[in-house]
Amino acid sequence: MSDRWAIAVCVAAVSGAFLAWGPSVAVAAVGVVAALALRRPLVLAAAVFLLTGGLAARAEAGLAPAPAGSFDGWVTALSDPESVGTGVRFDVRLADGRHLQVEAYDGRAREELRSVKAGQRFLVTGRTRPPPPGATWLMTRHIVGTLAVDDVRARSPGAAWMQAANNVRDLLVRGADGLSERERPLFLGFVLGDTRGQPADVTDDFRGAGLSHLLAVSGQNVAFVLALAGSVLRRLGLRSRMPATIAVIAFFALVTRFEPSVLRASAMAALAVTAATMGREASSVRLLALAVTGLVVVDPFLVRSVGFQLSAAACVGIVTLAPRIASALRVPRWLGEPLSVTLGAQAGVAPVLLTTFGGVPIAGIPANVLAAPLAGPVMIWGLSAGLVAGALGSGCATVLHWPTHLMIGWIAGVAHWGALVPLGEVRAGELALIFGGAVVAAAAARIEFVGLRRAGVAVIALALLTPAVLLRGTPPLQVAVASGATLWRDGGVVLELDGRADAASLLEGLRRAGVTSIDVVVMTSSSLTVRDALDAVRRRYHVGRALVPSNTRVDVSLRVGSLRVDAHPVDGHLNVVVSVDDGGSARGPPV
Repeated sequence: MSDRWAIAVCVAAVSGAFLAWGPSVAVAAVGVVAALALRRPLVLAAAVFLLTGGLAARAEAGLAPAPAGSFDGWVTALSDPESVGTGVRFDVRLADGRHLQVEAYDGRAREELRSVKAGQRFLVTGRTRPPPPGATWLMTRHIVGTLAVDDVRARSPGAAWMQAANNVRDLLVRGADGLSERERPLFLGFVLGDTRGQPADVTDDFRGAGLSHLLAVSGQNVAFVLALAGSVLRRLGLRSRMPATIAVIAFFALVTRFEPSVLRASAMAALAVTAATMGREASSVRLLALAVTGLVVVDPFLVRSVGFQLSAAACVGIVTLAPRIASALRVPRWLGEPLSVTLGAQAGVAPVLLTTFGGVPIAGIPANVLAAPLAGPVMIWGLSAGLVAGALGSGCATVLHWPTHLMIGWIAGVAHWGALVPLGEVRAGELALIFGGAVVAAAAARIEFVGLRRAGVAVIALALLTPAVLLRGTPPLQVAVASGATLWRDGGVVLELDGRADAASLLEGLRRAGVTSIDVVVMTSSSLTVRDALDAVRRRYHVGRALVPSNTRVDVSLRVGSLRVDAHPVDGHLNVVVSVDDGGSARGPPV
C-alpha cells in the first residue's frame, strides 16, 4: 500500500469513527478482509469507513448510564488515584465489563483508596449513580457512571504483568526521592507521563509555554526504551527478536498506563519493528497512518480524545512539514533541526489547540527550541538513573539525580519564562494569515520569486507579532479573568478573588490577559480553594500586597495607580469596593 492510500484509509477510519454510523460490523469486517485479499485500496477505505462507523455506533449504544443504587462487589482499577479536593478519583472496571469512575471523599475508604494502583482488584461497597448531564468527556474513557465508595473490604494485587509494571513504577518513584517536591512530579511526567501531583502553576507554565507535550510519553520515549534494551535484544535470534521487541514496547506502554499518546507511539514503533523484520520499507507517514487506523478500529472513541488528537496532529506536523521547513530555513543546522521540528509540531496541533483551548501560545516556538533538546536526556538518564536510585535508596538518589535536577530545572525555568512573557496566542485570524503567508512563500520559492517570498514571510511575522502588540495596548478597566476572579487595571493592577476562584482557571486567565505582576490581591473569602489560588498566584507573580480576611481586622484603603481599594471586614469576610482615582465607582458587570 502506498503512502497516499494509507492516508486515505486513515482518513476513512477517523471519519467513520466520528460519524458513528454504519451497517453490521460483521459485514464491514468481511469487506475489509476481501479488500485486503484483492488488494483494492479504494474498497478498503470504504470498508474501513463502514467498520469504524459501525464499531463507534455499537460502542455508543453500549454506554447506557449506570442506574442509581447500592453496589457490593469486586472492581479492577484502570488508572491510578488522583487527588480531587479532599478526596480521590479514578476509573474502574466492574465484573460485567462496565467502566465507572470511583469517588471517595471522606473516611477510611478514602485513605485506603489513595494507595490503589492500576490493575489491582478490590472488594467494595458503595452507591452507583449515572454520569452528570453533559459529561461527554467521560465517553472517551467508556465511563457510564460514578461509584461512591463507602468501604473497602478486601484487596488483590491483580495480574502478574500489572504487578511487574507497578513494581517498575514504584522503583522510579522511590528513586525520585532525591529530587525536590516540585521537581518530582515533573520527573515522573517526563519518564512516565504521570502528571498527577503537579502544582497548578507548574501545569499552567508548561501549557502557556507550549511545553505540555514534553510531559506526555511520545515516540521519543519509546525509542529511548528500545535503545536501553537494545544490547539485550541484539543478542537474540532474528525470529525471537521481533516478538521480544514488541513485548518491550507493550510492557513500557503498560508501565505508562496506555495513555493516548503512548498508544500512538507504541503502535508506530511496533509497526516499524515489524516492517524492518520483514524487510519492507515503510515511511513515517505510512506508519502513522496505519497506526492511527489500527487504534481507531480497536477503540473508535480515541478520535474524541484531545490527547490522542494532539499526539497524532503533532506527529503529522513533524513527519510532513518539518523536513520542508528545515530545507527552507537558512540558519545553522544546530538551530534549524530543533526549530523545524518545533514549527512542524506547532503547525500540526494548531487546529486542535484553537478549537479546544482557544489559542496557540506564541511562546511555544522559542520555548520548545530552548527546552525540547533536554527532554530526551531527562528521559534516558532519568529512567536509567531512577531505577538504580530506587534500588539503592535515597542516599544515592540525590547524587544520581543531580543531572536530572539540573535538566529539569532548566526546562521548568523555560516554561515559567514562556508563560510569563506577554507574547499572546495565535487565534483564528492570525492562523489564517500564517497559513496564507506560508502558501505564498512556498509558491514563490518554487518559482524563485524572491520578492513574493519575502512578502509571504512578512505576513507570517506580522501574524506572530500581532497578539503581543494587542496585549501591550490599553487594557480594559475591569475584566473577569476566571470564575470568581476580577482583574482591575488603571496605572496599577488589582486582583479581586471570591470563594469560587480556583488556581488552574485563575492562572490561565491572568496569563491570557498579559499580566506580569500584581500590586494588590484582595480576597473576599478565606475558603481553601481561594487560599490555594492565592498561593499559586504568588509562586508565579510578584504580589505587592495581599488582603485576606484572616489578617485584615480594620478598614483598609489603598491607592494603586489610578485605582482605590477599600476593604471592610465583616464576619470573617471582606466587603471590597474598587474605584477610580476621582472617586467615581468603577464597579460594574465584568467586561
